[in-house]
Amino acid sequence: MGRWLRKAKVDELPELWNVLKGDMSLVGPRPEVPRYVDMNNPLWKLVLEARPGITDRITLSLRNEEALLAAANADREEFYLNTLQPFKLQGYLSYLRERSFWRDVRVLVEACGPVVLPGWAPPPTIQGNSTKRG
Repeated sequence: MGRWLRKAKVDELPELWNVLKGDMSLVGPRPEVPRYVDMNNPLWKLVLEARPGITDRITLSLRNEEALLAAANADREEFYLNTLQPFKLQGYLSYLRERSFWRDVRVLVEACGPVVLPGWAPPPTIQGNSTKRG
């Protein structure tokens, strides 16, 4: 069941409870694994001060993060720390600078597309992510 939920991209639905409690928002920087965050970096501190969200632009760009990690020729953790995490950090900072109600609405609409119609938005490639926003 969990595998299907993940593949259907609806495994985040339980987090709606956290939104109702006020711990999370629908759109905002995704929570990061604490051991991967450099707490001495003021940019990460800025991101972590924002209320985390269920989805954001970076989540949409990296919706196939597991496949990207699997395809990495290098050590997965090294690839995550040196490629994906810096991409995420820059994306989170960009989101926080440009945050608005209408941008959040757009992110929510874009997040629904791949859930309802998986072929609607094919996942990006590693090369595509290295040249995208950031």
